[in-house]
Amino acid sequence: MIQKTVLSNGIRVVTEVVPNVHSVSIGIWIKTGSRHEKDGENGIAHFIEHMLFKGTEKHTAFDIAKVIDSVGGILNAFTTKEYTCYYVKVLTQHLSLGIDILWDIFFHSLFQSEEIEKERNVILQEINMVKDTPDDYIQDLFNQSFYSGHSLGNAILGELETVERFGRQDMVDFFAREYLDPGRIIISAAGNIEHDFLADQVLRIFEIPAKAGEAAHKDSFRATRQVSFHYRELEQVHMCLGTVGASQVDPERYGYYLISSILGGSMSSRLFQEIRENRGLAYSVYSFLAAFYDTGMFGVYMGVRRESLKEALHIVLAEFRRLQEEAIAESDLTNAKEQIKGNMLLGLESSDSRMSRLAKCEIYYDEYIPVEELIRNIDAVTPEAVREIARRIFRDELFTYTFLGPVNKKEIQDNFLAMG
Repeated sequence: MIQKTVLSNGIRVVTEVVPNVHSVSIGIWIKTGSRHEKDGENGIAHFIEHMLFKGTEKHTAFDIAKVIDSVGGILNAFTTKEYTCYYVKVLTQHLSLGIDILWDIFFHSLFQSEEIEKERNVILQEINMVKDTPDDYIQDLFNQSFYSGHSLGNAILGELETVERFGRQDMVDFFAREYLDPGRIIISAAGNIEHDFLADQVLRIFEIPAKAGEAAHKDSFRATRQVSFHYRELEQVHMCLGTVGASQVDPERYGYYLISSILGGSMSSRLFQEIRENRGLAYSVYSFLAAFYDTGMFGVYMGVRRESLKEALHIVLAEFRRLQEEAIAESDLTNAKEQIKGNMLLGLESSDSRMSRLAKCEIYYDEYIPVEELIRNIDAVTPEAVREIARRIFRDELFTYTFLGPVNKKEIQDNFLAMG
């Protein structure tokens, strides 16, 4: 049920027919994100994402919203560090309308100066909203520290000073340079749709000449020890601790998924149970993974009272050591595998999630990776493989610590921030 067509100019069209559903989801995916922004451009990809909904030659911003709302559809977009997506989800009988709107905003957005100024204020408020939300803002601060000097450390939303500078020509030039390259465009669709119909639509509309090359990735990244404090009068200290992780194409990535699940990926995970359930030190504690083309990061977040910070940190580091020193029980590993597989399969029960998976497979692997293959790779991870990864990544010289809240360096000495 998976089909793929590569047009003569390099655009890829991938579809999955999902029987017995009433909807179809179609996305225009561009292999350009915030890491591809040049110096002084931080935030422009996200700004352009907003502007594609602010009016075209055929539709005003209100028209765009009203047309999709009138058929109960969804029109949305998102920008990440490595790709951008514009997508529509509609009932099958409204497919032509959805395609018309999606194609129109991509090719015919006006980037009107007055709309840019209005949306600039919206984005500035969005940036300030994140800064007013400590459990969100700590992630930006942590990325800046972990990826210090690297484009992956830049906030997707940009900074106030860069967003305030962008003009219409900046956006038009970036769009032409980064978006209108057929080699970076993937049209992905899933649901009640015919592949040949969509391929014909793309062939008719996306008459973009092929370009010589693709955006080069930035310089490679190497994790080093970083410790940063951002003092703010808050009720909690928010902390992120991170180390090197797996890239999207690392054959060992399945072991990293399992480590994250075991440590902080669910309510039954070790950190959640010990820090929240057994000791009541935090409301929110979890682990996370960020994987990119060429590098990755594993991290732990928690928000605790100032007086509980050292105790909670001690628990995190002790659990790191435990994974290094003790082989995980087969039953625990099996439970983690079943959790990952269950979350993955449950996440594929909608046309938009299947559309997203098709596109991400093309972005990172240039081919569709069957779910059955992912399940086999997850099941193949052994306790020894988990311990070997833990020994490799949980090392003091690789750790980045970022603190936001009522704490400073005098209170958390560097020798405390060590595996011991």
